[in-house]
Amino acid sequence: MIAVGRSAGSGILRYALRRIAVMLVLLVVVSLLIFGMVEILPGDVGNLILGQYATEANVELVRERLGLDRALSTRYLDWMGGFLTGDWGDSWRLGIPIAPLIATRLYNSMVLAGVAFAFIIPVSIVAGVVSALKKDRLTDRVINGVSVVSITIPEFVSSMFLILFFSLLLPWFPSSAMVPEGAGPLTTLRYLVLPIIAISPVLIGYIARTVRASMITELGADYTRTAILKGLGQRTVIRRHVLRNALLPAITVIANQIAWLVGGLVVIENVFNYPGIGQLLLQAALVQDVPLLEAIVLILAAILMLSNLAADLVYTLLNPRVRAQVAGGAT
Repeated sequence: MIAVGRSAGSGILRYALRRIAVMLVLLVVVSLLIFGMVEILPGDVGNLILGQYATEANVELVRERLGLDRALSTRYLDWMGGFLTGDWGDSWRLGIPIAPLIATRLYNSMVLAGVAFAFIIPVSIVAGVVSALKKDRLTDRVINGVSVVSITIPEFVSSMFLILFFSLLLPWFPSSAMVPEGAGPLTTLRYLVLPIIAISPVLIGYIARTVRASMITELGADYTRTAILKGLGQRTVIRRHVLRNALLPAITVIANQIAWLVGGLVVIENVFNYPGIGQLLLQAALVQDVPLLEAIVLILAAILMLSNLAADLVYTLLNPRVRAQVAGGAT
């Protein structure tokens, strides 16, 4: 038994190391794509910084100071070398170090996303479970209908509606999510209510429908019928067996929705004037702040890959069949 457990553990470890190696290769590919795409953006950086009336000599001086007169390969290697060693350079527009700026904005976005997920996950799981238990009844139809509609509503539209209704007509919440400095938890939450509600519908719809489908499958499984025939109550069977297995697919869905959340935050943060990484990304793109834009996109790509890796590893550890396949394939 101990040998089998060690074999399974070593198999999962080798699986994780392989996934990490693949992720690192993908990050290199992504970095090349990011660097290449940013380099072909229209407009000259020197003119953007100095203005349209700058002389050619001054523009060339700026390009030389920024190292834009060097070969593309040299600039890429310098950029990646600095990125890996923590020297991300300075923002061309703001003139401040990029690393602490991104760290502050990323922290703000993580706060918003964390509070949103703390609301989204329990609501969507409960909705999916209730819908499955009430299959084909009125409750199921209502939850399904709301889920389908919520998935189709763009976050920009829901944001505008929320601001119009709850900030202008009924001034219950501020239209801006710019939290005052030194605000307490309750004040912070009040400023984040509308952005969280705007983010939530699409995610709740997807996760609830996934949980519902998984619950229906597990409720019809042989082990569920066997447990009920042995005399276990329905609540006990659902709590101890069905729910655990039904939530496994939801783990992958939740991790995949992080990708949508990153894209959604770009819209939400700009609509609600929230100082997060999404707002900073759009600002960097608009003014062609190349070092800042490259760093943000690469960091977001790494976060998405890490979230998917974490979801796959958790799913593997919780699912005995997948865990056995991984352990067997590694031997």
